[in-house]
Amino acid sequence: MSRTLIARNPDLQRLREEGFNIQITDANFLVVNDVPYVKSDRTIGIGALASNLDLAGDQTVRPQDHTAKFAGEYPCNSQGNPLLILQHQTQEFSLGSGLKAAHSFSRKPPCGYYENYYEKMTAYVALLAKEVAVIDQDATARTRRIVEGDPDTSPHNYLDTASSRAEINEAAAKLAEEAVAIVGVGGTGSYVLDLVAKTVAKKIHLFDADDFLTHNAFRAPGAASIDELRGRPKKVEYLAQIYSKMHRGIVPHPEKLTAENADQLTGVSFVFLCMESGPEKRVIVQQLESLEIPFVDVGMGLYSKRNSIGGILRSVLSLPDQRDEARSRISFASDDAQNEYDRNIQVADLNALNACLAVIAWKKSRGFYFDLGHERFVSYTVGNSLLSKGDIHDKADVHSAGICTKNPESDG
Repeated sequence: MSRTLIARNPDLQRLREEGFNIQITDANFLVVNDVPYVKSDRTIGIGALASNLDLAGDQTVRPQDHTAKFAGEYPCNSQGNPLLILQHQTQEFSLGSGLKAAHSFSRKPPCGYYENYYEKMTAYVALLAKEVAVIDQDATARTRRIVEGDPDTSPHNYLDTASSRAEINEAAAKLAEEAVAIVGVGGTGSYVLDLVAKTVAKKIHLFDADDFLTHNAFRAPGAASIDELRGRPKKVEYLAQIYSKMHRGIVPHPEKLTAENADQLTGVSFVFLCMESGPEKRVIVQQLESLEIPFVDVGMGLYSKRNSIGGILRSVLSLPDQRDEARSRISFASDDAQNEYDRNIQVADLNALNACLAVIAWKKSRGFYFDLGHERFVSYTVGNSLLSKGDIHDKADVHSAGICTKNPESDG
């Protein structure tokens, strides 16, 4: 509740964005922690300011009470004398969540009231800070301390300050109920995980049976140590261990999806197909279509010529309204049909770009991004930096542009 309430109110959110370590207790007090003040011996102490919250449902209203509570010794001026301009009451006050205050301050602004809780709390902090600055100019209540995410409201282990700083919390919240699956976490799939783990999707299922080997380390985000590679961890377990440091909802499945276990996708809300072509892929696509689960399929076909690399990346979004057209863009060619000397060229930057195309398609389908063109097919041609797109209903436009509609090579 604390995290949600703060995110929904501009005055509380502004306190957090400016670096104050705030919390809301179970007794409905707003607490600003890590507030420096001058003690009687002219040393700097650290206390906490608190105010009861006046709410209309989950929205803050103008504070009805101009007083504040303080946990710590009674603050002094820079000379070590009690700061009498704040004096109100000295007794024990329960703030909830196990916190107690020893003093109550009273400092009414000239107009008779504080407009909001940002104005109220920063006014009290400033009165204490003025005396502190005489002794220590570096001491500040704006600690920008890392705040742990609330397990009840956030999938992250710490607060997403990037979204709050950019004021895109409402857009980000559109992904909050997502339970996504990434099928294949090789080059492209691992970058998909890197991007999705930074969203508020509540669950991220990883499916891949392969070990994380040296070649994987050179086309995946991050940097594996030689000792980690020697241990031959499963891809999903290696990546889950890394990204679970940030996201609580990552679920590794060290197995290959086939006709026998494709039903494990039941219940997910979106799927990223970053897997090899073949019969198993067809089964999975059929399963997703029957369950009416939207998905995006990615592929890259690269070749080497005259010591340079060319090729095409592509992303196909399949939604329940037009499955046939999407399926026509997806390759189900068997690996046996490929050249036995095929090197399956992949480069980390192109894997990352392919993953970006897929994640952007997902976010567009959920309303995170504007989706004016409603395109279902996007490709990038390396040689001429041509980024092409098209509504999948109109395949003629794509063909006329000379865009490859098959998946020459898949992520591995």
